[in-house]
Amino acid sequence: MDDDAPDTDELSAALGTVGPRLRSLRQAQGVTLAALSARTGISVSTLSRLESGARRPSLELLLPLARAHGVTLDDLVDAPTTGDPRVHLKPVTADGLTMIALTPGSPEIGAYKMILEADARPAPDPRTHEGYEWLYVLTGRLRLVLGHHDVVMGPGEAAEFDTRVPHWFGPADGEAVELLSLFGKQGQRAHTRVRPRRREREA
Repeated sequence: MDDDAPDTDELSAALGTVGPRLRSLRQAQGVTLAALSARTGISVSTLSRLESGARRPSLELLLPLARAHGVTLDDLVDAPTTGDPRVHLKPVTADGLTMIALTPGSPEIGAYKMILEADARPAPDPRTHEGYEWLYVLTGRLRLVLGHHDVVMGPGEAAEFDTRVPHWFGPADGEAVELLSLFGKQGQRAHTRVRPRRREREA
């Protein structure tokens, strides 16, 4: 047997993580399959099959997807282990938002650290998509528009909501904000429930 030949089981295992990674990236960025299709030229049906694992990923498909998501191919495919216990997280930055996936490849719940620059998302642009999200503010003040509610959250405050409700969040007062985000499939909720202060409470 050729020692340089790739291990079929190892290769299959690595490729098997691509679908969940693609889904996590797309959902975290709030991009629909239709929008991603228009951006990459890959059909919606092919994208859906890639994310579900029904379609085997190829270089021709992964290259435009990596560019569209602002990541490298290594971010989409498990790299071989080196025995180094350190986790090397690679941030993705676009339009004033820096996102670091803390649970890459998780098919259930994705955890992300987000950094919103002071000028990121200057105006509310509520959107909807399938899933459930939990936000926890680390530093700064975050404005969250959720349906008819418009609230401001400070460090240590959290919110959770059904992402099928129109929502948007961004810096509240022109300063950068750091937060943690947990995103899961519809019905999967974080156990911590802390209601954010409503701006209009004192009105």
